[in-house]
Amino acid sequence: MQETNKMKQQIQDHLDKVILPFWESLKDDEYGGFYGYMDIDLNVDKKAVKGCILNNRILWFFANAYLTKKRPELLSYAKHAYEFLKKACLDKTYGGVYWSVTFDGKPEEDMKHTYNQAFAIYALSSYYDASGDKEALDIAFSIYDVIEAHCKDDKGYLEAFDRNFQPVSNEKLSENGVMAEKTMNTLLHVFEGYTELYRVTKDKRVGENLRWMLDIFAKKVYNPDKKHQEVFFDKDWNTLIDLYSYGHDIETSWLIDRGLEILNDPDVTEKLSPITDTLAEQIYKIAYKDHSVINECERGVDNTTRVWWVQAESVLGFMNYYQKHPEKTEYFKAVQDIWEYIQMYMVDKRPGSEWFWDLDENKQPSDKKPIVEPWKCPYHNGRMCFEMINRL
Repeated sequence: MQETNKMKQQIQDHLDKVILPFWESLKDDEYGGFYGYMDIDLNVDKKAVKGCILNNRILWFFANAYLTKKRPELLSYAKHAYEFLKKACLDKTYGGVYWSVTFDGKPEEDMKHTYNQAFAIYALSSYYDASGDKEALDIAFSIYDVIEAHCKDDKGYLEAFDRNFQPVSNEKLSENGVMAEKTMNTLLHVFEGYTELYRVTKDKRVGENLRWMLDIFAKKVYNPDKKHQEVFFDKDWNTLIDLYSYGHDIETSWLIDRGLEILNDPDVTEKLSPITDTLAEQIYKIAYKDHSVINECERGVDNTTRVWWVQAESVLGFMNYYQKHPEKTEYFKAVQDIWEYIQMYMVDKRPGSEWFWDLDENKQPSDKKPIVEPWKCPYHNGRMCFEMINRL
């Protein structure tokens, strides 16, 4: 009990003294939204492109900070991100949100990605919960309608489109030398966004979408022989590469459990819960090394970089597993040890900074990777804080 209280206090302090002030400091009062780039030397580029995914995640972060801490100024930061989403990120002609906009809010890259639409739904649903603003929910459902009309086939969700929702190649979510038509990552985050929309509305259509995605996850994405998720696929869910993403598997383990909890369907839970257990158990056995979780394994070769978001999701994923299996105390020990690792090495101690992007095996940060850019956001480490405060 004393150990959990100590960790809870440390995480609350870290949220209050590091993460919240850092992201508050990036508010752009002149052009709206939040500054889109800070380099490794802590220089903010006020004219940098603003990724809509970063703005959506900042909106989600401040909405949930308000829901967790109930401080009115946190809701005002969320509203600032919400206004920028409405004014700059939302395509009033064709629907959905752009990939990115200029510093002053004009479309910069106007392609539409399903992943990005899902994060808008995730953020808008939380903001609706925090603010009670029905307009936010209406926009969330308008984007939901866009996804359901334009971004799926009979086998799953499609990914990359031009502004008018004509298919284009999927560079945005493809890595490791393959071009994927479907990805585990996008399916996971559509599931995540729809889970939040279902949580705040209990809309039956969204519930059915969640069941459909869980079926795809169990039958197509999860590989029962390898005991992990495949990552990149063609349109028929044939896997394209031998890749094991440790961070995504530990994130999936608790995100699907959250969806199961909110869906509250015992038959579906009975089918999926053993799979999410296996995902977490395998990460503990294979990827948890030196009080941290390594990045991924491609064609049998481990990438041992410690990435910021993987550590945050591992704290949460192992905590979730421990709560399901309290007799497995080694998982709570892993939670404690990764949190210590984060505090000692992953957090940048320089004033005015936050977390490094990644660390090498010698716990040294990359000297090039920025502190803020379209993908480097407060969503993973902020969510770790909110969830752990609620769980401890």
